[in-house]
Amino acid sequence: MRAFAALFERLDRTTSTDGKVAALKAYFESADPADAAWGLHFLAGGKLKRLLPSRRVREWLRSRIDIEPWLFEEAYASVGDLAETVTLLIDAVIGTNEPPASVGLRDWVEGRLLTLRGLDSAEQDARLTEWTGGLPREQLFLILKMVTGAMRIGVSRTTVERAIAEMAGVEQSVIAHRLMGDREPTAGFFERLISTDDADVDAGRPYPFFLASPIVPPELPAGFDGTETDFVARELGDAADWLAEWKWDGIRAQLIKRAGGVFLWSRGDDNLTERLPELTEAAARLPDGSVLDGEVICWHGNGPEEDHPGGPMEFGVLQRRIGRTQIGPKILSAAPVAFLAYDALESDGADLRLSPLEERRNALASILTHAPARLHASPIIPFESWAQLAAERETSRARGVEGVMLKRRGSPYRSGRRRGDWWKWKIEPLTIDAVLVYAQPGHGRRAGVMTDYTFAVWDGSEPGEGRLVTVTKAYTGLTDEEFAEMDRWIRRHTKERFGPVRQVEPAHVFEIAFDSARLSGRHKSGVALRFPRMKRWRRDLGIDGADTLEAVLAIAGGES
Repeated sequence: MRAFAALFERLDRTTSTDGKVAALKAYFESADPADAAWGLHFLAGGKLKRLLPSRRVREWLRSRIDIEPWLFEEAYASVGDLAETVTLLIDAVIGTNEPPASVGLRDWVEGRLLTLRGLDSAEQDARLTEWTGGLPREQLFLILKMVTGAMRIGVSRTTVERAIAEMAGVEQSVIAHRLMGDREPTAGFFERLISTDDADVDAGRPYPFFLASPIVPPELPAGFDGTETDFVARELGDAADWLAEWKWDGIRAQLIKRAGGVFLWSRGDDNLTERLPELTEAAARLPDGSVLDGEVICWHGNGPEEDHPGGPMEFGVLQRRIGRTQIGPKILSAAPVAFLAYDALESDGADLRLSPLEERRNALASILTHAPARLHASPIIPFESWAQLAAERETSRARGVEGVMLKRRGSPYRSGRRRGDWWKWKIEPLTIDAVLVYAQPGHGRRAGVMTDYTFAVWDGSEPGEGRLVTVTKAYTGLTDEEFAEMDRWIRRHTKERFGPVRQVEPAHVFEIAFDSARLSGRHKSGVALRFPRMKRWRRDLGIDGADTLEAVLAIAGGES
């Protein structure tokens, strides 16, 4: 644990990618394979399922130090992180020091922390107190992050892959592939990961995904004299060099048929095989040795062919479907899924990723020649000029898609986000004007600054009529200077406080951008916005100019 805490400190102190790689290499070279496996688990974004809720952590703290609840809430609001707040309070009141012997990371996780699950609260408190007594501050902080299921380390997965590849003398693409799919944090897994042996017996392992980059920034470059379409033409050149597809609003996934088995993996490393039985059954009829990259989407009908009525369902339907553990006839009927494939990564067991895109699309067509319903090739959009494609793109919202994808005809299938060959040209987001009504501090580097806002609209028939009803939260979109300015204003104009949350005078209007809206019985307003963010601070608009709930519901009703 001492070595992992030291690694965390080194990673936290540098913004240099080379510096992070050097720290990671040093850790993996010296760590026991079992400890390295758990370290990799956390570094690659893995967490422990929450062992203690935040309420129990607060109770445990009060069993160790005498602190009034209001004082803890003040400290928490200032720090912005539960584990860090508790660590700082224990360090200030009790003090910490190096214990006689350091316990390894695996022993901490498997021999201690995981045993907390299922114990009564008194036994949990006793064990946690015994284990953490005298623990150095940096180690106590990490233990509490693990216990609360909030472990997050500021290093990208690509950087971790590079460090392991350099340490092991193995190609980074091989390491990236081995890290896909199921990975148990065991010594055996880590040793196989860094092995120079090319053998890989895991038939269900997906390939690393190739990710597209946004083609148009939120604002066109200063001094650019032209339209968004002109900008695309300048950046990408001849339209004849590109293929275009619709950007589906679903879950990116790979559908694998190998060794007689079928596997379905999302880009987030979630195994969806059992949760989408219709796709698993359909894929069983594909040729063996096939790997398809595409999108899982809920569809009115079986797929996008013209003889199937309807079209894609909104993303919330798929979210609810994925969250179900019991798959019965009712949910199968209410949320039918389809797989829209846009690439073939493997055919007859041969890796096609280095082949040009057009060859991979031909292989995809061959694989899907006799595919059953629910498995379809994502249609290519025919176009001869950027202006023609821009006109097609304008129909995106009516089609239930997010825009278009642009892929260079001769491009290989790379891994990660590599600029140049794949681009996403999304439609402009939907927007509303809403009033700031609540604020609370952010987390991480924004801890102590009011950056997390709640917004409201009018529930009357006209702007400025009725009362303000909350519709969404947002915490991105402003500059650091704007956040600092708002922070000062919020502290001077707080009407009431609810723990770290402040109700503020309704005075400021912000333009809120979002990708879609849906009717929702879980929200008091009756509507939920997807990916809300602050587009701009409407200093030119008074609160009477904010939108109405009726207008927001109309947007949601129009898209449902």
